[in-house]
Amino acid sequence: MSKSQRIADRIRRKGRGWVFTLTDFLDLGSPQAVGMTLLRLAKGGTIRRLDRGLYDIPKKHPTLGLLHARPEAILAAISRRDGMEFQEHEAYAANRLRLTEQVPARLIYLTPGRSRIIKAGQTRIELRHRSPRKLSAPGEMSAMVFAALRNIGKDNITTERINHLRALLRPNDRRRLLRDLTRAPAWMHPHLRHIAGEDGL
Repeated sequence: MSKSQRIADRIRRKGRGWVFTLTDFLDLGSPQAVGMTLLRLAKGGTIRRLDRGLYDIPKKHPTLGLLHARPEAILAAISRRDGMEFQEHEAYAANRLRLTEQVPARLIYLTPGRSRIIKAGQTRIELRHRSPRKLSAPGEMSAMVFAALRNIGKDNITTERINHLRALLRPNDRRRLLRDLTRAPAWMHPHLRHIAGEDGL
């Protein structure tokens, strides 16, 4: 199997919805060779070019046709390429965890790097700089819970909201929450312990 065939085969195996860059194929060839192969596949309609060096295999909807790439998949590809982690903005995390019905008007993620805008096809993501200390890397669900509680604010934390998170998180996520406790502000600790079930309630 040629290098081009191996690249195409990996793309097919990943399936629709996968977003990728040439970094995901450097074990199969040089950057130049991989880049030429991806451009050729994009021109042939096998993959979709979202932006310079950024591609996906778009999912299809029976009525809507080709769907936009998911923001999480776009950032995962950029993270693999640049070695940089991103976290959801507080308002987005609170909405995803159903602590608020307010839907953020813009897709905003936090980064230890510079603030910038990422445009990938029809998807527009705003990256906002946040100090590395505040973006220390806990587990994915822990980071989302921390961000959501920051959005709600310590004066607006209610028993109902904490019990909701306790019921929502899986056992593995609750255990990880305790391991990540030191990465959260002190005012969150009693709430996080309750969510994790450490209080025995």
